[in-house]
Amino acid sequence: MRQRKAVRLVLFGVGALLVAVIGVAAVVSMSQGVATGGSGSTSLPCSPKPCLDVQNFTMWVSNVSEAGGIVRMQITFRNASNATHADPADLQLVDAKNEATPAVEDPPGCTHWSRTEFANGAKLGPLTICFRPASTAAPLTLRWSPDFGFFCCQADLKIKS
Repeated sequence: MRQRKAVRLVLFGVGALLVAVIGVAAVVSMSQGVATGGSGSTSLPCSPKPCLDVQNFTMWVSNVSEAGGIVRMQITFRNASNATHADPADLQLVDAKNEATPAVEDPPGCTHWSRTEFANGAKLGPLTICFRPASTAAPLTLRWSPDFGFFCCQADLKIKS
């Protein structure tokens, strides 16, 4: 009987220690700098603007336009981080009502691409990325969530104020 109680206490202690270690790992991971497009940036600076730099994974944005309810932009990536890929699912356009919209590929001139593996400072792009948000009214924000694992990053870049 005493032995069972001791085993339970040990298992409870190990479980509590595991939860604490995971919590510390999450806090450390989330405290890594994330660029916010120049204002309040705690990450590595990037240029030319507009751009985002998340742990040496950089995305540049150019030629932003809007026509017929479609928001288009060109993006280029440079990956000198420990991430392994870029993926269109990592990008969303957030509208004035804070509704996030995924990239679309069906409008003419929009790049058809899928998850692309690259690293060691390699570049990808320029790619023409398109979104069909519910509203094109300002503000519009490009949200990038590069894949660095479970607890990491999201960076926002205002593309229309």
